[in-house]
Amino acid sequence: MSYEPISLTHKTLLKDRLRSVSVPISEYSFPNLFLFRNTHHYEVFECDKELFVRGKTYDNKTYIMPTKDMRTCCLDTLHKLQGECDFFFPVHESWLEFFKDHDIEYDFRDGDTDYIYTTEKMSTYKGRKLHKKRNLLKQFNESYKAEAFEMSKDRLGDCKYILEKWLELSGLTKEDTDYFACCEALRLYDELCVCGGIYYIDGEPCGFVIGEELTDDTYVLHFAKALTTYKGIYQYLYNDFANILPKRYEFINFEQDLGKTALRMAKTSYIPDQLEKKYRMSFKKTDTL
Repeated sequence: MSYEPISLTHKTLLKDRLRSVSVPISEYSFPNLFLFRNTHHYEVFECDKELFVRGKTYDNKTYIMPTKDMRTCCLDTLHKLQGECDFFFPVHESWLEFFKDHDIEYDFRDGDTDYIYTTEKMSTYKGRKLHKKRNLLKQFNESYKAEAFEMSKDRLGDCKYILEKWLELSGLTKEDTDYFACCEALRLYDELCVCGGIYYIDGEPCGFVIGEELTDDTYVLHFAKALTTYKGIYQYLYNDFANILPKRYEFINFEQDLGKTALRMAKTSYIPDQLEKKYRMSFKKTDTL
């Protein structure tokens, strides 16, 4: 098998193919794979005329990812590939049922799990559990006059300014964040076919979001950066973006928390409607076809 490091040249090969998988798991997106290719050492390869991606998890395990509904993959091929990896990942929960008669092992990591919210919830912050979010949004709207614009090439410089200020305010290093991936998303905005919005307060850039359609009813938010010197800015960003999304998107995927406490607390505080587990699945050595 010949392994090729994933690059922009694979966009034509992978983008529509991954989109057709139609599961709300954030990895099934070409921009996601491309932008985090160095983190996960993504490689594209063929086996028995089927296309796969090989990568590394954050805990340094080698996995193989299908580029179509795994239930339609040839079982002989999957068994052959078992020797090339620690497990298959990310496997959707609905796929496990199909393989249950083939003596599989599977588990998941909380840090890999995607946080999914209804667009309606994020557009209203209704309910007792989200009253703090409503209050922060109210304070923001009373304190600032914000304007939202569709992201465009002539505004990418302002996005870069926000990203640099965001990093400075975070107190973290570039290596400890998704800074490099976000920089590349801005630089290759058109090529990657992502979209988003940028926000200004009194004419000054203060935040932006970048995402794309993941499934027919789910939008995935790859990046959300804002300057926390403006109290309530994130509550405003999420709320406004949810309100301007086309109505067909019933859900917003905020991706995983990577096992980082700060991210977990922030994402949990919005009370996710769904925690999309990403399973690690392997065939036991005793299983035969």
